[in-house]
Amino acid sequence: MSEKKEVKIAAAKGRPMLTWVGKRPLRHVNAFPAQRVATFDPSGELVQNKLDASWEGWPEYYPKGGLLFHGDNKEVLAHLLANGFRGKVNLIYIDPPFDSGADYVRKVQLRGVTGTAKIDGETYTLGEQIQYTDIWANDNYLQFMYERLLLLKELLAENGLIFIHMDESRGHYIKILLDEIFNQENYINEIIWKRQTAHSDIGQGSKHLGRLHDSIFIYCKGSSYKWNNVYTRYSNEYIENFYKYYDPETGRRYRLSDITAPGGRSKGNPYYEFLGVTRYWRFSKERMDKLFKEGRIIQTNSGGVPSQKRYLDEMPGVPLQDIWDDIKPIQSQALERVDYPTQKSMKLIERIIEIGSEPCDLVLDCFIGSGTTAAVAQKLGRRWIGCDINKGAIQTTAKRLQSIINEQVQEAHKPQQTEFSEMADEDKKPEPAQLAFTNWRVNDYDLAIQHNEAVNLACEHIGVQRTRSDGFFDGILGKKLVKIIPFSHPLTPLDLEEIKKELEARPEEDRSIVVICLGKELVADAWLEDWNRLRKGKDAVNRVDVIELRTDPKYGNFIVHQPATAKVNIQRAGDKIKVEIKDFISPTIVERLEMDTPLFKAKITDWRSMVDYVMIDTAYNGQVFSVDLVDVPEKKSDLVSGVYELPAPQKVTIIAVNIVDMLGEEVLITKRL
Repeated sequence: MSEKKEVKIAAAKGRPMLTWVGKRPLRHVNAFPAQRVATFDPSGELVQNKLDASWEGWPEYYPKGGLLFHGDNKEVLAHLLANGFRGKVNLIYIDPPFDSGADYVRKVQLRGVTGTAKIDGETYTLGEQIQYTDIWANDNYLQFMYERLLLLKELLAENGLIFIHMDESRGHYIKILLDEIFNQENYINEIIWKRQTAHSDIGQGSKHLGRLHDSIFIYCKGSSYKWNNVYTRYSNEYIENFYKYYDPETGRRYRLSDITAPGGRSKGNPYYEFLGVTRYWRFSKERMDKLFKEGRIIQTNSGGVPSQKRYLDEMPGVPLQDIWDDIKPIQSQALERVDYPTQKSMKLIERIIEIGSEPCDLVLDCFIGSGTTAAVAQKLGRRWIGCDINKGAIQTTAKRLQSIINEQVQEAHKPQQTEFSEMADEDKKPEPAQLAFTNWRVNDYDLAIQHNEAVNLACEHIGVQRTRSDGFFDGILGKKLVKIIPFSHPLTPLDLEEIKKELEARPEEDRSIVVICLGKELVADAWLEDWNRLRKGKDAVNRVDVIELRTDPKYGNFIVHQPATAKVNIQRAGDKIKVEIKDFISPTIVERLEMDTPLFKAKITDWRSMVDYVMIDTAYNGQVFSVDLVDVPEKKSDLVSGVYELPAPQKVTIIAVNIVDMLGEEVLITKRL
């Protein structure tokens, strides 16, 4: 993790090949470092040294637990490839955008009916500009999916499977992309999932057939892929028609099955006499006698050909077909519902994971959304990696996983039962593969977390080799010395003068200097120009160059997370506490609005359109936030009030105001009154 990495990507060579305007092969990608931002480890598992075989080959950089990444999935996938996960993922399930990248890739949903800005010459409101708008041309969408599928193939194990969930609007394009990337001979199935009930999207005046299904494409990477057969229950009609007989003593239903052997001698089947009938049989004579003693072979007619009893309660069911109509979508009252717009049923994901993986296998979903894939993987004893660019999705996923892991930890501490019924052992779920997970950021860093960590991230991004023995310089880049300016302030002439003094104290030092900073003052450019005027050419002594992490042509896409800020007036007026939010700004929302809307410039004139809800605690103890007032607008079209009045505690107290923006980022303002 100590140097910048360029990850090579194999070319797609399958046929047929889809062509679109701007199609570009993905020959390599730059891998950004990851910054750990949170750990959930209720049992202290991550501090233990896991030695079991399931974690063999796990990259040392990451703790042995679930990994949840916040960032653009293209950058996250490149990071995983560069850091030891190439060919390590056993099963991939993705539910990517069907017809628009806006609602998945850079989702910013703002409040307000008419919005606070409109596009010149258009009638779209700001909210409509960003939410569920098809601002992607079809060519851009195909390039988006092409790049990510190429990266996913590199991560997939040779015996792994990938499941891609689509609908009818883009599925046919994605199928051809998959043929090109994974090769047509590695296509396994198209699953038709009936996701809706009878009426679907048919309304009065509709001029199309009801849209009832999604498609899920299955591809393998190599011919020796994992596959577990899954069975569904027999229908009542099937049972009545085929399992017509009952054992008089037990009441067990059974059917009669032919035990003669088709193909006879050519298939090597045994030939002998049994119950007065000479035939080629499916079983050896010893096996036949054993089944007969067990009451499994009967002769219904004297002298007739014997048959085998097959009991209904011993049959696994109907082998799973490619039309799935027995799994319903998430209903409004479902217990698993987390109010995420693209949430999929846990039963759907459970079936997919059971088909294509074993306990302790690694499952990946880079469009994690509400976290269903990670949640099911955790329940089924699989390891998992999840990723999403939407912070709200990461928060929703983390909350679900915390609840599941807490339940699993509690279950592990329960006394073990000494007696089990026969069914109990069969229904027993796999042991959890992990009881902890960590949250990470890729290319969206909070450099205020810890200066040393921020420096390490920057060095990794640029490829600086750290030197601990030098008391002034931080490392080496090629043959150049490196000085990193604290990220708490921009580069100034005072910083450069310090470098000059250090060089004067080292008269024999002839190497050039690279200064790494986060922003720089204009006067620093004049200092550098004057210093370097006589230091030209590749052999120049003590030349000073600057890498500014936001604007440098080569290294300038090292994104820094800027937290949201608020101006809040809190005062005591008699027996009342008055709170007025004067202003709120989320740099992340503003940045993403600019990234999401390349066709126009959106402006935010009312800070309330960025705020999801406000909570106030009139007696904050610094640890637990107790809600005395919450302002959650009833509709997405409504705005928070921003002005509040509450009863004032008689004693001196701390008032805390918690403002949560539309991406889930929180700002906490406190004041002692």
